[in-house]
Amino acid sequence: MNINDLFKQMEKYAIEENVPIMRKDAIDYICDFIKENNIKDTLEIGTAICYSALKMANAGSNVVTIERDEEREIKAKENLSLSSFNNIKLILGDALDVKIEGKFDLILIDAAKGQNRRFLEKYKNNLKSGGYVIIDNIDFHGLVGKSNEIKSKNLRSLVRKIEEFIVYLDTQREFKVSKINKGDGLILLERI
Repeated sequence: MNINDLFKQMEKYAIEENVPIMRKDAIDYICDFIKENNIKDTLEIGTAICYSALKMANAGSNVVTIERDEEREIKAKENLSLSSFNNIKLILGDALDVKIEGKFDLILIDAAKGQNRRFLEKYKNNLKSGGYVIIDNIDFHGLVGKSNEIKSKNLRSLVRKIEEFIVYLDTQREFKVSKINKGDGLILLERI
């Protein structure tokens, strides 16, 4: 199958099945970033249906991607098999439990938003010198910064965790932090 047809099919599936995939402007930014910074190896936390992994592979990066949901991982394998790519490795498991060997030029965190800090702390040692971390959904549908207005206790708790993570990023000294206004908000971390 033509890769662009596959992407369109995946986008349609994501809408119909309510599967969260990266917004087009966000994944386009990341793919351009991969090309401009010669990113050879990427670790992705949160595969979903393999949309962003296939996009990053199409941009020239080898991708190791972790997904904890079995149904999504099955769909990801199916989508991967429809492509011609052999530079993507799918791993089924909870990213907080999985052990990953090797070093990566880029780590993309796009999984459980309340766990961003734990993911960063666990995987930052897998980052090559001069590597980058990109975190998706940092605005969380425009709710970040408005947690006091949220009625739902669970949603308010999740948004507060993202707000606390942003405060943590502002105070840590290990990474240079840049906010990228693409998609649902990206954070770019560059090791200092």
